Amino acid sequence: MDIHRIRYVPYNPAPINCVAFSQSVASKKGGPIRLAIGRASGDIEIWSPLNGSWHQETIIRGGKDRAVDGLVWVTEPEQTLHDDKKIPGRLRLFSFGYSSTITEWDLEKGRPKHQSGGTHGDIWCLGVQPFVVPEKGGDKSKTKVYHTGKKLVAGTMDGSLVLYDIDDGELRYDRVLARASSKKTKMVSIAFKNRNTVVVGTSQSSILVYDMRSGTTLAKMTLGSDLASGAKEIIAWCVKCLDGGDIVSGDSTGELRIWDGNTYTQAQRLKAHSSDVLSLVTSADGSTIVTGGMDRRTAIYRKTTGPGSRWAKTFHRRHHHHDVKTMASFEGLGMSVVVSGGPDATPIVMPLQKAGMENYRALSSLPQDPPLQSAYKSRLIISWWDREVSIWRIPNSVQDLANQSNDDHDAAKNRKLIARVLIKGEANITAASISAGGSLLVVTTTSDIKAFHLRPRNGVRWDELKISKVELEERIAALGAMRTLISPDGQWVCLVQAGGTVSLLRVEQPSDLTEKPIIQPKAIRLQRIRRQIPKHSAMGGLGHYDRTVTQVAFSPDSRMLAVADLAGYIDTWIVGQQAQKQENGMASGQNGAASDDDSSDSDDDDNEAGINGAIRWRQNPNTSLIPKLHAAPTVLSFSNHIPSKTPTAEDDTVDDYTLLAVTSKPQIVLVHPTLGSLTSWSRRNPVSRFPPEFRDIRDLVKGAIWSGDRVWLYGNTYLFMIDTTQDLAEPTPTSPITGGELVVQGRKRKRGLDSGAGNRMTVGAAGPTKILHHLPGGKIEELPIDGPVIDPMDEDEVTGDSGSDESDDEAQGELALFRGTQGKSSRESQPNQGPAFWYTFKYRPILGIVPLGDGTEERQDEGSMQITLKGAKPKTLEVALVERPSFEVELPDRYFGEGEFER
Repeated sequence: MDIHRIRYVPYNPAPINCVAFSQSVASKKGGPIRLAIGRASGDIEIWSPLNGSWHQETIIRGGKDRAVDGLVWVTEPEQTLHDDKKIPGRLRLFSFGYSSTITEWDLEKGRPKHQSGGTHGDIWCLGVQPFVVPEKGGDKSKTKVYHTGKKLVAGTMDGSLVLYDIDDGELRYDRVLARASSKKTKMVSIAFKNRNTVVVGTSQSSILVYDMRSGTTLAKMTLGSDLASGAKEIIAWCVKCLDGGDIVSGDSTGELRIWDGNTYTQAQRLKAHSSDVLSLVTSADGSTIVTGGMDRRTAIYRKTTGPGSRWAKTFHRRHHHHDVKTMASFEGLGMSVVVSGGPDATPIVMPLQKAGMENYRALSSLPQDPPLQSAYKSRLIISWWDREVSIWRIPNSVQDLANQSNDDHDAAKNRKLIARVLIKGEANITAASISAGGSLLVVTTTSDIKAFHLRPRNGVRWDELKISKVELEERIAALGAMRTLISPDGQWVCLVQAGGTVSLLRVEQPSDLTEKPIIQPKAIRLQRIRRQIPKHSAMGGLGHYDRTVTQVAFSPDSRMLAVADLAGYIDTWIVGQQAQKQENGMASGQNGAASDDDSSDSDDDDNEAGINGAIRWRQNPNTSLIPKLHAAPTVLSFSNHIPSKTPTAEDDTVDDYTLLAVTSKPQIVLVHPTLGSLTSWSRRNPVSRFPPEFRDIRDLVKGAIWSGDRVWLYGNTYLFMIDTTQDLAEPTPTSPITGGELVVQGRKRKRGLDSGAGNRMTVGAAGPTKILHHLPGGKIEELPIDGPVIDPMDEDEVTGDSGSDESDDEAQGELALFRGTQGKSSRESQPNQGPAFWYTFKYRPILGIVPLGDGTEERQDEGSMQITLKGAKPKTLEVALVERPSFEVELPDRYFGEGEFER
């Protein structure tokens, strides 16, 4: 495989302004848990913790000047059905962006649901009034407080405390509850002590306590003056209430203060940071406090035991490269974590209850779905960011570079930014796709669909482009789309629109490439199978959010389309004569509860009649037989194999497409979609047989590239190859040790259970510690070390640096391993074949990998720059691997304390 290692494709992750868990403590009802991350670009990311796997499920795109500065989840009270069954309350997500407007988001459609504003200043903080439900039986005065509510309480920059009503699924401005005595006072933080008592941190050296029923001020806690820095007023950036009723605050002097919840007097004062304390969370039992500051420190505090117990700082770490601006905590389901973020755009997950015993983990700042695609026949690469699409040209192959002389070689000539497409409007780009030949570009936002015709300006070379707009039916274009994909033959454009609706647009390609393609004015709406969805899932929690389509794939001959949703269901459709034989193709698997595709319109009639009376799309009759995935998919990809004869109900041959599905569990499945069954390789090789090098990887798979029967899987920090013609070795306790593995005291080191952050620390292990490094030829090198053992597989979790490159020696070792000269035992490969799997951690962090060229060029010159697997086929796969190192991310100015300096 020839790899173009690219770092010039721009993608600067937006700073993280806020994070919020749907629940701070897992309830016994087992409702869904989600993490929302709000960025300065206006994007909102929805993450699923997955007991530590951390899957970025969707991104709700923002727009121009639409920063998200605060997020709040609201869980409505549980509902009781007529059969006395209870369903969890529906989750609702609200945000604000330093304006006088609050927005509620529709997670199913990925767009705003309600917006409301009032006659007050910009909102700086937002809280949810706890909701009280009387317990059944007994004294009704005894109540249980749920972290849900019917009122939103907003603090504004003009000193107002404002109420918003969210009853009956609505969002309405209610009234101003209270106003500060001074117009200069800004409400900057908010927390609830109980349903009727709200605590507000201000910018005027005070913390105010209000009665929610009357709006009267119950107490005013004074912070004093900031004489050290010369500022007169102290800003209470964050406030929280402990389980026992005490109040905790962090301010602009870098101090953490604990206030008595009964007398509202200061009980303790600790110097926490060298600069402002910007964020603060507490554990559910009130035993731990975590703070984040402008000095990039994350500090842990715990209460001492015994009489007269006091709070003390346990330790602090610097996990971030900039301010620790926001924090959120979650406990339950075997997890106890704190997620923090700031201008460095990287979410950090650290343990809460087991802080000091487990490592932290840095999540990727790059999107799970790569904003990258290629027109491999024309060697074009497109990337998109906010409202701009960049088009790059890779003119020279690796063979051409090898033949160039040193005088002729110029790295700047091997790449060229040939065009930029700016999308009008305020909405950010949700998806983009380019045809294999590079003549058609489709760009979508939540409110618009645009198509462009690309052609060489001089008619021959693609060094300069002439771009013209392709007209679309106004009704179709105004719908917008969440995802789009152009088929390999360029004749179909797939659109995934709000609510999981899948549509197709027919493209007529002209014989003259200088002419614009014609997109048919009517869309073909494809019907998805109605699944058996439990009523409690459809009506409560996140509703039909799990039916959101996140993966789309065309077969290499463009005759089959497959989509997959977050619930793990796969739907497939086929086009052509083989589909017309199935009169009842829609019947299979359609019994069950209604789903997100109940309605139909005239577009379905257009599909029945066919396009131009000839081509029709029909649902694959065996779609319902495709196994449901165990978790949400992260990759859906067809192999390059095109069956000579597509199987039908009358002719059930084994020659079928091969569909790869990778989930967030992780799980790797190969499916014969037309037959509706797993492939024989997939049945023989469950994920338990995969090598530990793959099973121990924490970053999820982002994409797949096929080269014959080999599939290359990549994530943020790794590249992994699997040969689907060979079975993986059965793991045994006495299995041979591969080169480069780490062994502690004669045993392979395995990843232990953790609480959702990094793996457990090994500091203080009993007995002497040493590393046995197995070298080629059976030799063993003993390397004694001091201190904790660091597993190379856990490098990111231990060091927290996901952007560092490995040394040249490590890279050479990987290259030798790649060529089959060391590291793989005979049990993992057949005679005269390459290894069944291969991996590397050399490239990081990976934005995406896209193919280049048609892959038909034969290269057998061992002196060329290509990397060849032993026994590989003569056809060479050429790809562009795009990296975005963390050190290239532009950061704003940051605080430097005494004795610090910029390296």
